[in-house]
Amino acid sequence: MTVKVQGRLLGAEHLQELRQLIAGHPEWSRRRLSEALCRRWEWRDPKGQLQDMAARAMLLKLHERGLVLLPPPRRGASNRMRQKQLCPVTHSEEPIQDGLVALRPLVVRELSQCPEERDLYEWLLHEYHYLGYTGAVGLNLKYLVCDRRGRPLSCLLFGSAAWKCQVRDQFIGWSPARRQAHLQQITSNTRFVVLPWVRVPRLASHILSLVVRRLRQDWQRKYARPLQLVETFVDTSRFRGLCYRAANWLDLGQTTGRTRQDRAHRMAVPVKRVLVYPLDRQFRRHLCA
Repeated sequence: MTVKVQGRLLGAEHLQELRQLIAGHPEWSRRRLSEALCRRWEWRDPKGQLQDMAARAMLLKLHERGLVLLPPPRRGASNRMRQKQLCPVTHSEEPIQDGLVALRPLVVRELSQCPEERDLYEWLLHEYHYLGYTGAVGLNLKYLVCDRRGRPLSCLLFGSAAWKCQVRDQFIGWSPARRQAHLQQITSNTRFVVLPWVRVPRLASHILSLVVRRLRQDWQRKYARPLQLVETFVDTSRFRGLCYRAANWLDLGQTTGRTRQDRAHRMAVPVKRVLVYPLDRQFRRHLCA
């Protein structure tokens, strides 16, 4: 018997090893089991950290299928898995209408390097982005952009790429197997907001250019992984995506108006424009290898 879970093929010997591990340590929590499994099977990220959350998700799926029997959960989801309750952060709303030249040089902070700015960033994104913000999961980069005087101008969030996107996948030219193998070499710009009291021509496209210019280096430093491509999805009922085009992003077309949960073709979701920015001229060679 062979099963595929989260892209991993597990044979009968793997399942038997898991059952023996669980049965041999009835006092262990699910977390301790997943950590032990990572050590036993050498599941680590490029920085050598245990892939604990991925292993725990795999064990839960096997449990739900009746292939293993996990111990009962000892407590509810951890704080980082719950919706985060954000506290208001005092900030200036002084109108900023200067020309771009008067604001430069802009200061771009990647917040894993500046954790003291994280509360302000999260509150601004929560309050002023139309989708809100309650936290980020998976691989991500958070940016706070300020002017030369330290006044906040913009927030950006880059996270996990879409599992499937027809026009993007056709543009790359990869197979389903290559997509599964290399999807983490793509990131998605899931949040971008210029704060509502900031009204400066060409500011949004300038910010995008500054951030994209450093994205590969920041991703490599944080995750020790290469990054080849950035994508974003623009809700056409609200925006036209002009700042992305002005920053030389490529417009690939529209989504199909479906989500990954729409197996019966009955769910209608807003159609979005798909735009991408290659970070490497040889991105197809890397993603299709």
